[in-house]
Amino acid sequence: MMKRKWSFLTALMLMFLLVLTACGGNEESNGSSSSEGDDGLELTEDGKFSYVVSGEFPPFSTVDANGDLDGFDVAVGKAIAEKLDLEPAVEKFKFSGMVSAIQSGRYDAAVASHTITDERKEAVNFSEPYYYSGPVLYVQPGSDIQSVEDLEGKDVAVSKGSTYEKTAQEYTDKISNYDSDQTALRALSEGKHDAVITDDITGKQAMEEGFEIEKVEQLGTSEQAVAIKKENSNLLDAVNKALEELKEDGTLTKLSEEYIGVDITQNPESE
Repeated sequence: MMKRKWSFLTALMLMFLLVLTACGGNEESNGSSSSEGDDGLELTEDGKFSYVVSGEFPPFSTVDANGDLDGFDVAVGKAIAEKLDLEPAVEKFKFSGMVSAIQSGRYDAAVASHTITDERKEAVNFSEPYYYSGPVLYVQPGSDIQSVEDLEGKDVAVSKGSTYEKTAQEYTDKISNYDSDQTALRALSEGKHDAVITDDITGKQAMEEGFEIEKVEQLGTSEQAVAIKKENSNLLDAVNKALEELKEDGTLTKLSEEYIGVDITQNPESE
């Protein structure tokens, strides 16, 4: 009798332990999904909007005298974070590696003047455009290059991984890659290349800083947007809503005029 009673008690204890283990496993599972937060957003760090900028693309992103990141892209990222009721956490990152960093979940987003392209859309999702721009051909003063048709066999410098690289490949097979548009323009100014294709505003600022370059031809228009991991649809929806509010309340226009000097947030094709 004692043996039977002991076996029964042992079985009850084992069942109790199994129930506790199952409950503990559920709690651990629930805890692992807590990164979504109360608002349902999947973030790399709770309470923060973690995003990257180039830091080498003035006036969109640069490092100021105090070592802090500043510029239009930086300010837009901060404004988005405020709308999402999150703390902005911005870092400098090489442009050519941003898409991979977003794919891997290292950061929540890139607010880095990415032009929306079909190729990039295969890797990440894009928000609605937060500004509009376009590629421009720059050369040294006195150059015999009058248009892109004169680029055959010429050495064209571009920022690595940018859409400008693909544009240049349409006209020449001699491409020189740089980590940023500014360094490419500086190299052109120093006579190291025949031309540069980059953003119009970046080129204008370089000329204001004394770079020996001049604008030759506007090569089209483009839409710039926030890049977000494909699986993070909740964050994409939230960022789009934030951008819509920032357009409606005039914040984007104000930031554009502050950093760029003109309003580049309006679609020129809709005007």
